[in-house]
Amino acid sequence: MTSLQKHLKMLEDWFSKSQGALVAFSGGVDSSLVAFLALHFLGKDRCLAVISASPSLKMSELDGARQFARKHGIPIEVIVTREMENPNYTSNPNNRCYYCKHTLYTELDNFRERFPGWQVMNGQNTDDLGDYRPGLQAAKEFEVRAPLGECGIDKEGVRNLASHFGLECWDKPASPCLASRVPYGEEVTFEKLRQIEKGEAHLLSAGFPVCRVRHFGEAARIEVPPEEISRLKSLEAETQQAFRKIGFGQIEIDPEGFVSGKLNRVLGSAS
Repeated sequence: MTSLQKHLKMLEDWFSKSQGALVAFSGGVDSSLVAFLALHFLGKDRCLAVISASPSLKMSELDGARQFARKHGIPIEVIVTREMENPNYTSNPNNRCYYCKHTLYTELDNFRERFPGWQVMNGQNTDDLGDYRPGLQAAKEFEVRAPLGECGIDKEGVRNLASHFGLECWDKPASPCLASRVPYGEEVTFEKLRQIEKGEAHLLSAGFPVCRVRHFGEAARIEVPPEEISRLKSLEAETQQAFRKIGFGQIEIDPEGFVSGKLNRVLGSAS
C-alpha cells in the first residue's frame, strides 16, 4: 500500500466517525483539502466550509476560496469576524494569532447550535506542530479537530492528496494572513493591511507569485525567492514608484530573499 493509499484509508475511517463537518476555511491548500474531503466522505448535506472576510485576508484569497467551493460544490458561508476590535490583537503581541483564532473559533462554535453534533475542523497538518503557531492553543481550547494532523499527514502528503483529487490548489504557495507581515509590537491597522495587500498584488502582477511585503513604517521590506532578487532589482525604480502610490516612503529589497515566518526570528523560533 502506497502512502497515498494509506492516507486515503485513514481519512475515510476518520470521517466515518463524524456526523458532520464545520470547516474553518481560508482558501489555502490545507483547509481546501479538508473541505473537499468533508464533501467527499460525508456528502453535501453534512459539511459546510466557513470563511471569514477578515481584514487580514486578501480579497483575492477570499474570491479564490469562493470559486473553489463553487467549482467543487462545497457549501460555503462567509462570516465577518471582529478581531480588529480587540486590542489584544491589534497591539500585535507575539501570540497575536491566538486572539485571531480565538475570535474565529468563537464564531464557529455558534454554528454548533444550527448543526448539532457536527465537528469544527481545521487544516492543521503535522508540519504545523514544528512551527510557532499560537493559534493551535485556541484550537485546543475549542476542541477543534484536525483530520490531516490526526491522520499523521504532513505538507507533502497534503499536496499529494490534493493532486490526487485534481484540486487546482495542490501546488498553491502558502499565503499567511496579512498581519503576519507586521513586526511584533507594531500596531496592526486597516491601513497597513491594505498597503501590504496592494504591495503584494503589484509584485504578483510583475511576475513574483512568491513574495512578502514586510511593513516597517514608512519602509516596505520586500522578500522574493533568492533566484528572483536580481530581476526585482532590475525593476527597482518602477517598484519604488508603485509603492509610493500605495503609501510607502521607500522600499528595501531583502538580500537574503524570501523566508517564511522571518519575523518570528525575534522569538528565537525556527520558522
